[in-house]
Amino acid sequence: MRDILTSNLDILFTNKTPHMSLLYIQQRGIMLLNLNRIVNKLLPVPLRFWCRVANIHQSVMVIEIANASWKLRFLYEQHQLLSALKKQILPSLSSINIKINPDLDKKKERSIQNTEKKRHLSVQSAAYISNVAKKISQKKLKNALERLTKLSIESTDSFC
Repeated sequence: MRDILTSNLDILFTNKTPHMSLLYIQQRGIMLLNLNRIVNKLLPVPLRFWCRVANIHQSVMVIEIANASWKLRFLYEQHQLLSALKKQILPSLSSINIKINPDLDKKKERSIQNTEKKRHLSVQSAAYISNVAKKISQKKLKNALERLTKLSIESTDSFC
């Protein structure tokens, strides 16, 4: 069995060990999010969705790319991005390290599929559901069907 070292949780909440405190972790996360936003603004639009800033350590920025084809595309933009970042916010930045993260590719594919597969309820179907809701005496089911018809009406209004 593996030896598990126990530690005092107070270490996380105090600033005695600055690299282990929750405040440091939170500040670092916010810094990486802000840096990611800046990098996204500097990149061309097609490339923005397939990469993100993963880390910055000892003046080297680590960027994760979804796959090898986007990595190749990023390599064309790398020099311009590095010089823009040096001029604007990180003068000490020396290089950009690129890592391929296949999970990033899978997440983007799922989000694209979800936006493409939105289902819409036709006006005729909404009318049928509304008629069924009027005839049902169960409160829960009746309310659910009425909410469904209201959503279908709202979605058809947004298309007009």
